[in-house]
Amino acid sequence: MQRKVTKAIFPVAGMGTRFLPATKSVPKEIMTLVDRPLIQYAIDEAREAGITEFIFVTSRGKGALEDYFDCAPQLEQTLREKGKTDLLAAVEATNMESGAIAYIRQHKAMGLGHAVACASRLVSDEPFAVILPDDVIAGETSCLKQMVDAYQETGGCMVAAMEVPPSKASSYGVLDVKEDMGSMVSVKGMVEKPAPGTEPSNLAVIGRYILTPEIFANLKGQGEGAGGEIQLTDAIAAEIAKGENVFGYRFQGQRYDCGSKAGFLQATVAFALERDDLRDELSQYLEELVVARRAAE
Repeated sequence: MQRKVTKAIFPVAGMGTRFLPATKSVPKEIMTLVDRPLIQYAIDEAREAGITEFIFVTSRGKGALEDYFDCAPQLEQTLREKGKTDLLAAVEATNMESGAIAYIRQHKAMGLGHAVACASRLVSDEPFAVILPDDVIAGETSCLKQMVDAYQETGGCMVAAMEVPPSKASSYGVLDVKEDMGSMVSVKGMVEKPAPGTEPSNLAVIGRYILTPEIFANLKGQGEGAGGEIQLTDAIAAEIAKGENVFGYRFQGQRYDCGSKAGFLQATVAFALERDDLRDELSQYLEELVVARRAAE
């Protein structure tokens, strides 16, 4: 039995340039899918997986992100006095216990690997998870919970993986598969953003990881990779080169790339249609919109 995974790193230092001008003053992670910010989906997924310590790698201008998880006594008291118990419960669910969240600054945008390395002192010698809030994954069981359960049997390092069209593989880290075992694959190599036509498989790495603390030593001695940044996939590939076990996990669920405008809109519609209080009105509007567009054509 492996050690429990109780710590998670959330790299949230990015400037969110694809969502400017909104992200000029609002951290991208606070932007909402319906009525919950992206970061709340990531936190809820981590909690379901048994995470109890949350490490945020932030940057300047992320104060609203930190405030979001703080208590709001005046707001809570107002809701309580007005008997708005449902809203009160929703607000209280965002509060985090004192000491459960730690914030670390990444002073320079040097890539995902560098962001993860910034948290090394707080992780110490334990296995840990990494969650990228841009990747929102809807499923009956959360993606990270599926991975944590599988990790208890395998150990090593594990990355979430999904099949992508060859035309899109160059946008991802791609797995070179040693053995395909169904939901799990054993990995013999990883390539970050391969040139078109050179991808070793169609299995792309998605923003969920379970890693061993040895990754930090790899990152420390590692040079720049693709895009001139410190790449996390390069550090994981170094574990493979040392003969350590690395696995890709085909998760069950629907992934939305909320780092893109189209993916963010798709997720907003999908999550809204799952809501009893929104489904009928939104469905009717979408049907009317389709009819109107066809008529215009």
